[in-house]
Amino acid sequence: MAGKPNSQNALSFLHKLLRRPENLPSKLWKTSNAHASPLKYQKYTSFAHRAEELSNQTLIFHSEATLLKSSSLFPYFMLVAIEGGGLLRALIFLLLYPFVCLFGEELGLKIQIFLCFFGLKKESFRIGASVLPKLFLQDVGVEGFDGVMICGRKVAVSDLPRIMVEGFLKDYLGVDIVVGRELKVVCGYYVGLVEEKKSHGIVLDEILGEDMKTSSAAIGICSYKKFLDQHLLAHCKEVYLVSKAEKRTWHILPREKYPKALIFHDGRLAFRPTLLDMLAMFMWIPLGIFLFLIRITSGIYLPHSMSSPILAFSGTITTISRPNSSIIASTKNEKRPKGIVYVCNHRTLLDPLYVQLAIDKPVSTVTYSISKFTELVAPIRTFRLTRDREKDGMAMKKLLSHGDLVVCPEGTTCREPYLLRFSPLFAELADDIVPVAIDVQVSMFYGTTASGFKSLDPAFHLLNPYPAYSINILDKLPGSHTCKFGGVSKFEVANHVQHEIAKALGFECTNLTRKDKYMILAGNEGVIQRL
Repeated sequence: MAGKPNSQNALSFLHKLLRRPENLPSKLWKTSNAHASPLKYQKYTSFAHRAEELSNQTLIFHSEATLLKSSSLFPYFMLVAIEGGGLLRALIFLLLYPFVCLFGEELGLKIQIFLCFFGLKKESFRIGASVLPKLFLQDVGVEGFDGVMICGRKVAVSDLPRIMVEGFLKDYLGVDIVVGRELKVVCGYYVGLVEEKKSHGIVLDEILGEDMKTSSAAIGICSYKKFLDQHLLAHCKEVYLVSKAEKRTWHILPREKYPKALIFHDGRLAFRPTLLDMLAMFMWIPLGIFLFLIRITSGIYLPHSMSSPILAFSGTITTISRPNSSIIASTKNEKRPKGIVYVCNHRTLLDPLYVQLAIDKPVSTVTYSISKFTELVAPIRTFRLTRDREKDGMAMKKLLSHGDLVVCPEGTTCREPYLLRFSPLFAELADDIVPVAIDVQVSMFYGTTASGFKSLDPAFHLLNPYPAYSINILDKLPGSHTCKFGGVSKFEVANHVQHEIAKALGFECTNLTRKDKYMILAGNEGVIQRL
């Protein structure tokens, strides 16, 4: 019985050690981790006053506890399930998740990994780099972000599989090393099991280096429930704990503070896949398919005068703006030796159809990587570009001789408020150039993909409850700004049109290309699957 009081005293001491003092109101609170002195709580507000000191310090932090405002990991696993395994896997995961929560945090996490990763091919898994970074960035708190970014070398420790968080942490936050769970692979496929944890002695050699093993020179950040490993804590001279209650008061990191601009991302879901939102999505899909059939049928087979009211009644929103002195009206019934080129930014495959609706004239269009199925059912004349400059130029001249032409010189779609570099090919061929600024708003599904089936892009766009299209037809380019009449180079014309469209939309111009997008999102140069 003599050991019982000692056990109670030990538990009491541990409780006092982990309990935050009531009179400490700071967002983060600090403990001094000295080997020879007891732990002491110190009031702390931010790292701002220590910027110069910490610029050369190593920071070891728990990524989810330090950066993310939300404590739920369900949305991230759901994205893996639906983007990697499809709707059926996502539905199974959604139905089983309430039962998974009954198994506790650690076992529940392993079950989620199994449900979402089992059977996925390792070689083609790019969700961690192409889909998840957007979701992570939308949940980063400013307070945690500032604390992490002020330090020099950054080491992130995560409860998630490393392949889920490494792309976000390294590419967007500049983290040097990511320590996460490693997944077992058999014959090139994930089996949904977690590898045994690596020896922390080896990990310390890799992340801290030999020169830090004998000194406590690092800083640690974690939370009450997400403590860093004791071996890592032993090498921290200061440890800051983030409370769950205080994270509720954090502010979401605004887009302008992103260390790296989020220009490209993939995946079909346009919303944060929380438990209730995913339930709402699955309930919507049957009605969405019905509305899609109505919308696509009326759009393809009915004239604009009849299809427009039907589309509006079914929930689609179309906003059209035209200039006061428009070339459209003056040339609608006029025969011209060469048609007008409508140059627009590219948001979805439906862009040319909406331009045709806006000008109320038949048009042709040219595009990259359109599927054969989409080409067959398209209600307008469509030509697939070959990336051969001479052949594509001849084809566009031929189409212009028959009427007006819609071109998207970016060569691919971009979801975010950025414009990719414009190809100058249209500037060499056209006498009359009309810029068209296009914006698209969706609430459930993206109608674009870099790694999926392009033929399903229109279907996903029209599956949205209220897909919104905004078409703004700008003034025709004056002759002084064209190659033929103004003696301007084709590159200057392309850049001028890009800037005019960006100004109308409030977007930002970039020098990125179609190749850049597909290398980042799909690991290829734009050769995608077709149905």
